[in-house]
Amino acid sequence: MNQGEARQGFIARGIALVGSSISWLTLLMVLVTFTVVICRYVFNLGWIWLQDSIVYLHACVFMLAAAWTLQRDEHVRVDIFYRDRTPRQKALVNALGTLFFLVPFCIFLIWSSWNYVAVAWAIREGSREANGLPWVYLLKTLIILMPALLLGQAMIILRDSWRCLRSQ
Repeated sequence: MNQGEARQGFIARGIALVGSSISWLTLLMVLVTFTVVICRYVFNLGWIWLQDSIVYLHACVFMLAAAWTLQRDEHVRVDIFYRDRTPRQKALVNALGTLFFLVPFCIFLIWSSWNYVAVAWAIREGSREANGLPWVYLLKTLIILMPALLLGQAMIILRDSWRCLRSQ
């Protein structure tokens, strides 16, 4: 195994660790939502920070587990043309889709959101609501972390597609 393969193995393990760890937040999200509903409709109680936490959890799950979902090939795909193809044809579709759609999207998202996130960090942006969670700047950081993780997975997809195309 050369240094590039070791690096991609590290990236793949990192993506898997982040995704599998973050996926457990869905259980917490359900429990917090249940708590909010019970508190609100049974006891007539409510806390903005608790409702904010559901948004934070939701964003973490969907944005940080996206690369892991792609890694596990469990993402949404138009399977009409893909499912009956040979491994070589699938590798070509994966490589072209990654090069022409995924990579440009990720680069654009990082580029276009960089200043937005930087400003949030500079002012340590918090919730606009009284008693809301004060970490909006951390939440906005997910806008950059998601495409960064996806770019890591894109490198792995391109490597695997290239190997498949070369081997046959």
